[in-house]
Amino acid sequence: METMRNFEEGTKTQKSFFSMKKVMFGLLVLAAGGLLLGFNLELLDPYYKSVVFSWQALVIAIGLISIFDRDSIGFGIVMLGVGTVFILPDVIEVPFNMEKVFWPVIIISVGLIILFSFFKKKKPASENCDHNWKKHINFSGTEYFDTERLDENNVFGGSKKIFEAQYFKGGEVNNIFGGSEIDLTKTKLPAGRTVLELNNVFGGITLIVPTDWVIHIKMDNVMGGFVDKRTVKPSFDSSDSELVIKGACVFGGGELIN
Repeated sequence: METMRNFEEGTKTQKSFFSMKKVMFGLLVLAAGGLLLGFNLELLDPYYKSVVFSWQALVIAIGLISIFDRDSIGFGIVMLGVGTVFILPDVIEVPFNMEKVFWPVIIISVGLIILFSFFKKKKPASENCDHNWKKHINFSGTEYFDTERLDENNVFGGSKKIFEAQYFKGGEVNNIFGGSEIDLTKTKLPAGRTVLELNNVFGGITLIVPTDWVIHIKMDNVMGGFVDKRTVKPSFDSSDSELVIKGACVFGGGELIN
């Protein structure tokens, strides 16, 4: 009974975050439309049009949307900070040269994303025991995993993984100036909804999936994108299991193939 109550509370919380995320997205769209109308009618200073509709503002918008996603709060906070730092010189005079702070800010952001990811996925030992962590590496550098979850960070590096567990139960991948290739063709999805979060900042990912998987893609993209290149795409009502791919590509990208 207690387990069922906790599950229901968790479901309600998740729905609440999802609703707030939709509200924030709607408010941002309304604000963008209102500002564009103001600029076109010359009610607003045209100087600020290039500021409002810039990549920095888009990063801030993605940050605002992400903080209303329980699984992406840390990423959202970092995006808010990055966007704010780089948009300030266009709004006010700053006492420093942006060229000198660009890379330090990017590196600090990478560190913060890694830390948020670490503390978010940290679980009690009793839960970790269920993951059945096993892996081996062949001479080509490919890692073969017999585990049900995927949690990894690639910073200025890359990885290639093949999953051999019976079921794949989601996880998170963060690529910062790095990349990864994930092969899931030897595993299956459990019944219900499985979530995989992908965050690519100046990085990328190739995700290889079986031809019979039903997949929903919900990615936020800034100067990048995640492309569905599957040759076979099952209909959404063809299976009782589904994989939801969400996250963000900021000056990065990815592809989904089968």
